[in-house]
Amino acid sequence: MIGHESLKTLSDWQLAPEIIFPTLFILIWYVKTIRTLRTDSKTPLSNEKYFYFGIASILAVVLSPIGTHATDLFWCHMLQHMVLMMISGPLLVLGLQGVVVLKNVIFLRLTNPVFIWISYASTMVGVHFTGLHNFLMNGIWMHRLVEVPLYIIVAYLFYYNLLDKKDKNRRISHALSVICLFLMMIPETLTGFFIYVSPTSLYDGMFTLTDQRIGGSLMWAGSMVIDAIWISMAVSAWLKSEEREGERINAEIASEKL
Repeated sequence: MIGHESLKTLSDWQLAPEIIFPTLFILIWYVKTIRTLRTDSKTPLSNEKYFYFGIASILAVVLSPIGTHATDLFWCHMLQHMVLMMISGPLLVLGLQGVVVLKNVIFLRLTNPVFIWISYASTMVGVHFTGLHNFLMNGIWMHRLVEVPLYIIVAYLFYYNLLDKKDKNRRISHALSVICLFLMMIPETLTGFFIYVSPTSLYDGMFTLTDQRIGGSLMWAGSMVIDAIWISMAVSAWLKSEEREGERINAEIASEKL
């Protein structure tokens, strides 16, 4: 049997067809789409790398021992959660920029900045501080079919506006993107903090208190580190946008003098 605080083996890999098959389908579609776009040189190689890293990160935390024990070790669950929501989701956003442009009404409503910020924060807090957590963790199928896809989809929708590199037709400004990312650190870090300091099990004894505290500390500290990376990228995009705007204004002034 596996201990509740550490993994005794690194050989506990699993097959998760309900995750593998949709992921492979998306990967095949992406490769075919990229081949078509590459003839027009519209999609930089860096974008492709982001997408492949995003897919790899999903498979890594689902098929590896982390995914195998995500329902019986809280720190594995939390690590999987963090990767899917804070790494996989935004990497897919960066990788799909210039490849997919969705403008249908449903997608636009789902990516409404206010709505999706609240949805992301609610998912973060709700899954860990309500009975929903025990419901999802009691069965491996519920975890794979509901929780894992939920994390990926909500994260993609949340970061869709915030990591958008274009200047025109943005849903929110570069400056507001930075603010939104910074504010999201509050529910993320507080979730980890309150899990860590809880004197009793939050999940009806499903995990040991030590295991729970390890998971809470991972969320508490890890979210700050990961968020800092995305915030720095958003700040960089903001500064470059301001630089381009300055160049545009200078060009207009120069043309008027002529």
